[in-house]
Amino acid sequence: MLLLLQAATPPVAQSQRSNQQAQSTIGPASQILPPPSTYRFANGQTYVLSVEWHFFNAGIARVKMEPAGAQQKVTAVADSMGTVNLLYGIHDRFESYFDPHSFCSQRILKHTEEGSRRRETEVRYDYQRRKSVLTEKNLKTQESKRVENDLPACVTDVVTGFYYLATQELVQGRSYTFPINDGGKTTDVRATVGEREQVKVPAGNFSAMKVEAEPIAGPLKGKGKVWVWFSDDANHTPVQMRSKLGWGTLVFKLQRIEKQ
Repeated sequence: MLLLLQAATPPVAQSQRSNQQAQSTIGPASQILPPPSTYRFANGQTYVLSVEWHFFNAGIARVKMEPAGAQQKVTAVADSMGTVNLLYGIHDRFESYFDPHSFCSQRILKHTEEGSRRRETEVRYDYQRRKSVLTEKNLKTQESKRVENDLPACVTDVVTGFYYLATQELVQGRSYTFPINDGGKTTDVRATVGEREQVKVPAGNFSAMKVEAEPIAGPLKGKGKVWVWFSDDANHTPVQMRSKLGWGTLVFKLQRIEKQ
């Protein structure tokens, strides 16, 4: 979902640029920062987003957050539509559980139907052993595999990472570098806050902060970029996303927010 993941840096005077560079990196090179104590999770809200590919209506995505005992749960469902569905059908369901205090991902459950591929996947994060443990079953062949990979002290995942960014202070010029793991090798992502822009989507008109996210280390380095427009308010709602990949660009636009 991160790689479903060009705005230039706004011109500044040299002295301002040097100051921004000195202040822009938050904390060590790559880390997960806990959410501020004042942050309120978007529990009970489902973001419904359209997906466009080469100006085709490619599909619909639904993302929601809710409490799950002592943890938080993020559910993302993506379904292709129309011509894209005929060419390469996608019907994916993703569930992520994370610690609301540290924002460290705890477990992922995935059901993926992509073209002829059918998979059931579970990822567990064993921070005590510093290992991610992936178990996967091929639903067509019934073959199973189990893979372990090294893990930092705390990671987020490819969907929860969007919520993670929403908890941070989105100030122009600020940069956050954090580790993402989806069961394989860990990727470091750098997210840089750009200019404030006015964004018009089906859900309405928003003043939004544009954030560019790019893998800078690990297996996804150089394989794509994502731009996310977060509403410029306390909610930091992702109102629009654009991902540039080798095979094309996907654009996500917020259609509506459903509340329970």
